[in-house]
Amino acid sequence: MNKTKHGPLAHIVKRPAMSWYQAMAIRAAAILLAALVCAVITVVLTSQNPLAIFKTIFEGSFGSQRRFWVMMQNLAMLLCVALAMAPAFRMRFWNIGGEGQIMIGVLATAACMITLSGKIPNALLIVIEIVSAILAGAVWGAIPAFFKAKWDTNETLFTLMMNYVATQLVAYFIIIWESPKGSGKVGIINQKSQAGWLPQVGSQKYLLSVLVVAVLTVIMYIYMRYTKHGYELTVVGESERTARYVGIKVSRVILRTMMLSGAVCGLCGLLMVAGTDHTITTTLSGGRGFTAVMVAWMAKFNPIGMIFTSFLLVFLQKGAGEIATNFGLNQSFSDILSSIIIFFLIGCEFFIQYKIVFRKEEK
Repeated sequence: MNKTKHGPLAHIVKRPAMSWYQAMAIRAAAILLAALVCAVITVVLTSQNPLAIFKTIFEGSFGSQRRFWVMMQNLAMLLCVALAMAPAFRMRFWNIGGEGQIMIGVLATAACMITLSGKIPNALLIVIEIVSAILAGAVWGAIPAFFKAKWDTNETLFTLMMNYVATQLVAYFIIIWESPKGSGKVGIINQKSQAGWLPQVGSQKYLLSVLVVAVLTVIMYIYMRYTKHGYELTVVGESERTARYVGIKVSRVILRTMMLSGAVCGLCGLLMVAGTDHTITTTLSGGRGFTAVMVAWMAKFNPIGMIFTSFLLVFLQKGAGEIATNFGLNQSFSDILSSIIIFFLIGCEFFIQYKIVFRKEEK
């Protein structure tokens, strides 16, 4: 800031509580600005009509029935991981390990489908893989929680490093299960028998995932807002000293909450492998573990608000990808547009939390 002999010309102060509609107005302005900047950049590079570009963004998600359902699937998976992150972040436990917790759920599901196929009834196989994926994710989340509660380790680094461990475990088993041998890929698991595949609801293979995540959203909202456990994790997040003073066992809350986060991530891995993709790769999570952190944070860890933030990100990213495809640009250009959108969405939170106050001139 420019300084004078009277002090700084302007300074940043924290805003008082802003009404929800004012915050939404700022976010809407950020979205419009992001779309405008993306359009300008694309026009400069492609010399296309700006209206055609905005139409392309819309068509990326709603241009056909298939695109709509792919968008809904991506929204459901991103929302599922964001729901997993919300309790931990509300507790001020910085869980950056969503990727690893998803991949462990993916690995547990694939292991059940590959090793138990044809040996037990299909209904029992589905039950076993559901339990296995949820338990695997819960255990993966419990490991950093135990060390945090016991020795106060840095959970950010711990959970981040566990992402790499999980990814390498998946890579190891892909080589063991590869089909055909030497391909480095597993391919579609149980393609002929469809053993372990989750049942399809109606005519859309993505509908089951959407319904499961919708129910999970309601459950998580009730859990965090109206239950004793939700109250305890909120108190721990505000002040561990206060939590201990009122008789809350902080270590138990940390362990329980991270097991819940890991379990939901494991469920997400299950839905990917047994529900839609029916295969296992080291990139199956698609970076959702990191993107979900932003989704949860932007929604202030409110599960209902996460529906809108998840939709917004998926919709704009799909639109960016459609622009790159329609105008003959490579995937890197799509990533650039997505990054611009995310930059504006994150940046607008500054103006919701803070304001710039200019010094008044003395008379």
